[in-house]
Amino acid sequence: MSDLVSRLALPVLPLNNGVVFPHMVITVRMESEEGKLALAAAQASDGQLLLVPRVDGTYASVGTVAKIQDADDEGNIVVTGISRARVGTGSTDDNGALWVETEPILEVDVLNDPALEELVAEYRAVVTEVLDLRGIGRLAERVLDVDNASQLADLAVYSPDLSLEQKVQVLETIDLRARLALLLDWMRDVLADLNLRKKVREDATERIDKSQREYILRQQMEAIRKELGDDDDDVAGQYRAKLDEVDMPEKVAEAVTREVDRLERMSEQSPEHSWIRTWLDTMFEVPWSTTTEDQLDLDAAWTVLDADHTGLKDVKERIVEHLAVRKLRQERGLEGEEDRRAGAILLLVGPPGVGKTSLGESVAKALGRKFVRVALGGVRDEAEIRGHRRTYVGARPGRIVRSLIESGSMNPVFLLDEMDKVGNDWRGDPSSALLEVLDPAQNHTFRDHYLETDLDLSNVLFIATANVIETIPGPLLDRTEVISIDGYTDAEKVEIARDHLLPRQLRGAGLEPEELEVSEAALATVIDRYTREAGVRSLERQLGKLARKVATEVARKTGESKVVVGEDELRDYLGRPKVWKDEAKDRTDVPGVATGLAVTGAGGDVLFIEATSKVGKRDLVLTGQLGDIMKESARIALSYLESRAEKMGFEASSLDRSFHVHVPAGAVPKDGPSAGITMATALASLLTGRKVHGDLGMTGEVTLQGKVLPIGGVKQKVLAAHRAGLTRVILPRRNEADIDDVPEAIRDAMTFHIADTMDEVLEWALV
Repeated sequence: MSDLVSRLALPVLPLNNGVVFPHMVITVRMESEEGKLALAAAQASDGQLLLVPRVDGTYASVGTVAKIQDADDEGNIVVTGISRARVGTGSTDDNGALWVETEPILEVDVLNDPALEELVAEYRAVVTEVLDLRGIGRLAERVLDVDNASQLADLAVYSPDLSLEQKVQVLETIDLRARLALLLDWMRDVLADLNLRKKVREDATERIDKSQREYILRQQMEAIRKELGDDDDDVAGQYRAKLDEVDMPEKVAEAVTREVDRLERMSEQSPEHSWIRTWLDTMFEVPWSTTTEDQLDLDAAWTVLDADHTGLKDVKERIVEHLAVRKLRQERGLEGEEDRRAGAILLLVGPPGVGKTSLGESVAKALGRKFVRVALGGVRDEAEIRGHRRTYVGARPGRIVRSLIESGSMNPVFLLDEMDKVGNDWRGDPSSALLEVLDPAQNHTFRDHYLETDLDLSNVLFIATANVIETIPGPLLDRTEVISIDGYTDAEKVEIARDHLLPRQLRGAGLEPEELEVSEAALATVIDRYTREAGVRSLERQLGKLARKVATEVARKTGESKVVVGEDELRDYLGRPKVWKDEAKDRTDVPGVATGLAVTGAGGDVLFIEATSKVGKRDLVLTGQLGDIMKESARIALSYLESRAEKMGFEASSLDRSFHVHVPAGAVPKDGPSAGITMATALASLLTGRKVHGDLGMTGEVTLQGKVLPIGGVKQKVLAAHRAGLTRVILPRRNEADIDDVPEAIRDAMTFHIADTMDEVLEWALV
C-alpha cells in the first residue's frame, strides 16, 4: 500500500540501460550532456534526482526519487533510491536541465493479509529453486532475510532472466499484489526453462558417459585380444568399419547397427551368431546406393535394338518412349520429384521363339544398364520371391534381392521370364508376392522377409514375358503394360535367318562366314517346308544342323573350300521336308468343310472343320478333343441353322438326322469361341450342298441370333492364313481395327471381309 506525499519538482536523469528501485544504492557515471546538466541542477538544489528508465526513446511513467550520496571530479556519483514517483509535466531551466513535477509514492507494509503472505511464500520458494539450479543457492538466504514484501519484489532488478522492459513493468506496477503475481508468473517460466535445460544437459552427459564407457570397454577388449593373439577376430569392429564406408539408407543403417551390437554381445558358440553374420554379409552385398547412368541417346538406342532384333516395332517404340521421358525429366530438373507411377513394367506376350527373352538383353544394352533374368516357370514357393524368415534354418533372400546383388546395381533391367507358368501350392502363391514387386505405386518399399527392411525397386525396369495371357492372374496382369508379339512373316524370318541366326550358328560350328553361303531361296524353303512356328527357334535348329553338316565336311577336308547351299541341296543336308501344308482348296472341295483360324501355343494355325450327317435320330456328335466352349459353339450353330432353314433354302426335315462335327488334328485339345462362324458355315455347306471357297479363312463367335462377335489374336490368325496360302479372311466388325496390327505386306496380299451377321458370312463363304 502507498501514501502520496506532496508534489516535488526534480531534475530528471534518464537511464538508458537499467532500472533503479527504492532502497538500491548504485553508482552512475555522468557521461552524457543531459546527465551532467541533471547532476548540476541537483547539486544546486537539495541533492535529489528523479531516475527515469528510457526504453527506445520513450520515458517510463514511473521513476525513482534518489538522493546523491557522493560525487567525484570524474563525474561518478553514488545515489540511493528513496521511493517510486509518478512522472508529471516537465520543463527546461535556463541551464538546459529537464525538471518534472513528481508525485512520490511511499510504500507501507501490509499486515495480516493472508493472500499477500501466500504470494510472498510461493515467490520465495520459486526464487530459491531458480538460484539453486543456477548454482548460487547461497544467495537464497539473503532473499529469505528480506522481510518487507515490497523490497522482496524489487530485488527482481538483479535477476539476469528479466529483460529491461520487464523490469520497467515491475517499476510501474504500484500495487504490491499485482507486482508479486507478475513476477511469480515470470519466474515460473524461468524455472521451467532451467529444468528443461538441466534435463537436456543430463541426457547429453549420460549419452556421452555411455559412449565413453563403451569406447573404454572396446579398447580394453581390443587390448585383451591382442594379448591373446586374437586381434584379427574383431568381427563387430570390421562390420562397423564397413558401415562407415557404405552409403545405406538411414533406416537400413540403424537396423545394421542394432544387429552389430547384438553380435558383439553374443557368444560365438551361440547358433544365432552365425545367422546374424550371414544376414549382415547379405546386407552389405546389396547395392543400396549403386546405380548405372542411363544412355539417353534415342537414336543410338534405336540402332542397338534394330541391330539385335528384326521387326518388333511396338516394343522398340515403347523402350524409346521410356528413354525419352527419362531424358526430358532429367533435362528439366524433374528427377527429384516423387512420381511413383513413372515406373515401367512391360509384359511381352507371344508364342515361343519370337525373341521375348533375348529382347530384355537388348533393352539393357540400349539403356546402358545391367541385365538380370529370373525364370518363374514352375516356381511354387512364395519364399522364392519374398525370401525366407530369418528364423528358419538355411534362410536366404528371395530371387528379387539375390538378382539385385548379382547385378550390383539398383536400376537394372529385370526380366521375369515365363510369368504365365507360375504355380501355387501349400507353400504360398508366388503370383501374389509379385503384386507388390510389379506395382510402381508400392515397389519403392518392397520388403523381403529375410532382409526385413524396405527395398526401393522403383528405378528397376521390369520386363515380363509370357506365352499366353489367360493363365496370368487378373490383379497381376492389371499392373503390367501388355505388348503382344504375334510372330513373324516369312519375309521377316528370311531376314532374321540371314542377319542373325545363320551367323550365330556359323560361329557355333567353328566356320568362317566365307565357308558357307545359303541362298535366300533356300532359307525360304527351310522356313516353309522344314518348320511350322510363329517364332524362329526351330528355324535356328535347322540352320544349326546345316552348319554342323558343313563343318563335318570341312573338318574331313572332303568338300569344297566354300559350300553354297540352294533349294536343291537342302535335302542332302536336312533330309526330306517335315512340314506338309494342307491345301485349303483340296480340303474344301466337298460340301461340309470350312477353313477356320485359331491361335495355339506356337502361334496362329489353320483348322479344317468337317461336318457330315447320317440317317437316324436327331443328334450332334462332336470329336477332336473339343473343350466345353467349342461344343457350345457347335450346338449354337446348329440351332441357328434350324431357325433359318426356310430362308436358306433347305427343308427343315433335313435336320432330322444325326450330325457329326470333327476338328482335326484329333490328338490336339482345342477350345475357344472363335470357331463359331466356321462351324456354322461347315454345317450350312453340308445342308445346302454348296462348297466353301478354298481361298477363304474365317474366325469369329456366333450367337443364336446370328450375330458375329469379336475374338482375339487377329494378327496371329491372319499370318497363319497367309502361310497356308489363303487370300481372303472373314473377321468380325469389331475386330476391324486389329487389321492395322498386321504387317503392311500381308495386308496388301489379303482381302478382308468384315461381317456383322452370319448371313454375310454365308454369302461370302459358300460357292
